[in-house]
Amino acid sequence: MRIIVRGKNLQVTDALRRYAEKRLNKLEKFLGENVEVQVNMSVARDRHIVEVTAALDGYLLRGEEATGDMYSSIDLVLEKLEKQMEKYKTKLARRVKNNTFKEWAEANPAREEVHEADDEPKIVRTKRFPVKPMPVEEAILQMNLLGHNFFVFANAETEQVNVLYRRKDGNYGLIEPEL
Repeated sequence: MRIIVRGKNLQVTDALRRYAEKRLNKLEKFLGENVEVQVNMSVARDRHIVEVTAALDGYLLRGEEATGDMYSSIDLVLEKLEKQMEKYKTKLARRVKNNTFKEWAEANPAREEVHEADDEPKIVRTKRFPVKPMPVEEAILQMNLLGHNFFVFANAETEQVNVLYRRKDGNYGLIEPEL
């Protein structure tokens, strides 16, 4: 497993880097050896923020935590990722048991482009990512693993781009284009 540690508004010390690598190496039993894990550490006011992103079998695992101490932020984000991995393993085992398991496409991490903002409102960030055909249930799993409130995907049944979103009542909504 390759761990890349970066800092924003903060100089990442060797001790901090070693601590993050040591703690995140616990995920290797879930992720395997050929996975790249990106750790972004930043400081904003009194908040020490740690974001961890890892690509796994076509899914992106992502966790973010903010506390008053960088070390405790690392610990909390690790707990969050371990819970996500347990949920992922349970769903995978259920699919294999029910013979509904399908081969997933290789992971292509999302690419981001950040643009500088002017005084007038405009698009300041564009994300590009591969849209993989998948059933709605798999899209729900992917959205939950990412921790997002919406997810754009190609519906395997209709072969159209759909948007899945989490409703305030905790259920999900699906937006399908009408051509």
